[in-house]
Amino acid sequence: MIRFEDVSVTYDGALEPTVRGVDFEVPEGELVLLVGPSGVGKSTVLGAVSGLVPHFTGGTLRGRVTVAGRDTRTHKPRELADVVGTVGQDPLSHFVTDTVEDELAYGMESLGLAPDVMRRRVEETLDLLGLTDLRARPIATLSGGQQQRVAIGSVLTPHPEVLILDEPTSALDPAAAEEVLAVLQRLVHDLGTTILMAEHRLERVIQYADQVALLPSPGAAPVLGTPAEVMAVSPVYPPVVGLGRLAGWSPLPLTVRDARRRAANLRQQLEGRDCNAAKGRGELRDQPQRTGSRDETAPSTPLGATATTPRWFRRKRTELTPPSPHTAEVRALAVTRDRIQALRHVDLTVTPGETIALMGRNGAGKSTLLNTLVGLVEPSVGTVRVGGATPHRTPPRDLVRKVGLVPQEPRDLLYADTVAAECASADADADAAPGTCRTLVSELLPDIPDDIHPRDLSEGQRLTLALAVVLTAKPPLLLLDEPTRGLDYAAKARLLGILRRLAAEGHAIVLATHDVELAAELAHRVILLADGEVIADGPAADVVVASPSFAPQVAKILAPQKWLTVAEVREALA
Repeated sequence: MIRFEDVSVTYDGALEPTVRGVDFEVPEGELVLLVGPSGVGKSTVLGAVSGLVPHFTGGTLRGRVTVAGRDTRTHKPRELADVVGTVGQDPLSHFVTDTVEDELAYGMESLGLAPDVMRRRVEETLDLLGLTDLRARPIATLSGGQQQRVAIGSVLTPHPEVLILDEPTSALDPAAAEEVLAVLQRLVHDLGTTILMAEHRLERVIQYADQVALLPSPGAAPVLGTPAEVMAVSPVYPPVVGLGRLAGWSPLPLTVRDARRRAANLRQQLEGRDCNAAKGRGELRDQPQRTGSRDETAPSTPLGATATTPRWFRRKRTELTPPSPHTAEVRALAVTRDRIQALRHVDLTVTPGETIALMGRNGAGKSTLLNTLVGLVEPSVGTVRVGGATPHRTPPRDLVRKVGLVPQEPRDLLYADTVAAECASADADADAAPGTCRTLVSELLPDIPDDIHPRDLSEGQRLTLALAVVLTAKPPLLLLDEPTRGLDYAAKARLLGILRRLAAEGHAIVLATHDVELAAELAHRVILLADGEVIADGPAADVVVASPSFAPQVAKILAPQKWLTVAEVREALA
């Protein structure tokens, strides 16, 4: 169905090809996973299938790429639209209409399908991707994960023979990712759809792949094989494979189920040994009760319970005296936006040096809580204090010294034409000494040149630049929204090192993430949100191990022992 014949791509101004020697075939009705470190050309390979490379991106393509017999050199993207559906890393760049339902129908309208066919396919896709309740919602009001599901749905409705997906689960919570991947597997198995997909979170997708194509380094020829064969030699691999390598299992397990079947001896070796997870990273906290006089013996509804809260969620709340001073303090917070209650009855304290992971399904209110802490959203009810100030009433020049936010899309924070100009602007905004931001960039990622445009950076480099811009003002509270989108395992490890160092220096860090492995590696506390309410708040080990959806792979494999990461297991066995 897809055939690469000795393909190389050289972009304008580049001295060397981004990819070369790409020569493999994706048979009809198979799911092939494209893996490799950041910057090796995965997106370029995907773009060559849809015709975006070189017709849209420019550059020179040598060799030949055919899709369903059509040569992409002579067929432009619009001439391949009836065969190929593409979802890129940035869902927002795909949308051309205002509402969910209109977006799902747009591709079919462009192909001239009959109205009754369009209606049926829209309804099917709404059900498949769990979008029924969002059908009339403006796309601009959706969370990042909800937007990603809409983008995937918009390419499913025309029923293309080939799907090209670039990081399709990067903004999805674990449950939503499983649902989307189950849909893709059904398309492959039942309808014979051919899928070529690039994804950094291999722990989510490796078990669904028929074959894996590994791009080991920039310009290197791909290695093609079964998932087990490629994972044995790949420089990027999920925690389940890392644990298998550490334990010496052969063949390597690709799923938690396979690993659990072999883990009895490993559990026995670890029995009774201390680990960071078992020791705990902080004391379990319940949300404090509202203050005020009342009869403590009278029946009451705990804080967080509402008319829509299930009866079983009637846990007893304990009044705590939180440590002082607080970097941030949230009391009885509720936020209503566009008639939707995004947050309700949220109480939160953040202390210096603490790292908190906000988790929960898409649309649970994580980004809204971060935006409230940074003053972008005004509370409907309750109070928010950051560094003694009320964020939405504090002038931006003063607020940047108290709190900084790295948004889901780091490019939203970057507006200058070069890295040097971006750094100079950050220095001026923070009243910092000239060169402060540039020094931070060099420390975090030494290879970024001054004269490059921020849009030409990789996802990881853009994130690093945005982080340096925010840190120029040295805010005591650092907020990050989905910081590992588009990052491979090596880039994520560098980010972990940076954030650990900042926490050790006394910065408080609050990050909203669907990356359970990141939370396991980094967080002292995990807070779970559901429908705008806090449903769990405690040490990372206690919260994630108790959650089937948010537990990391190592915790699932070695349960009931509270090991969270391969690094913890390696240290214990040393």
